[in-house]
Amino acid sequence: MRSMFLIASLLIGPACMAGQIYKWVDAQGVTHFGAQPPQGQEASTVTPSAPPASKPLSSQGSSPIGDQQAIDRKVKRQVAEQQAELKVFCEQARTNLAQLQNNPRVREDVEGEMRRLSEEQRNERITEAQRQIKENCS
Repeated sequence: MRSMFLIASLLIGPACMAGQIYKWVDAQGVTHFGAQPPQGQEASTVTPSAPPASKPLSSQGSSPIGDQQAIDRKVKRQVAEQQAELKVFCEQARTNLAQLQNNPRVREDVEGEMRRLSEEQRNERITEAQRQIKENCS
């Protein structure tokens, strides 16, 4: 990556107009570029070339920008839906917590039969509701 940046800067910059550019590979296999060849090592010269001409983005048929904008809209819509679902969940969790905390006689439907929660069960549900609110709601 670093060598690609160096190549681009050497090819585009004014230094490439002034003199030779040398390329060599060191003992570790790393490619280097420089204005002077290394001593005691073989180097080849690099001939700068003009970058290829590119078409303006607006004249291309299927533009990557248009595709990315469609993806962005889709992701934003999904995030908005998730936030709306989370808001409903948080409101319901807070309501349930308030009912558990304010009503010592909480009953639940178990297989079609209403049963009263014990104090231990009620406290477990309060703790769980508080945890869910802390983790998911701001």
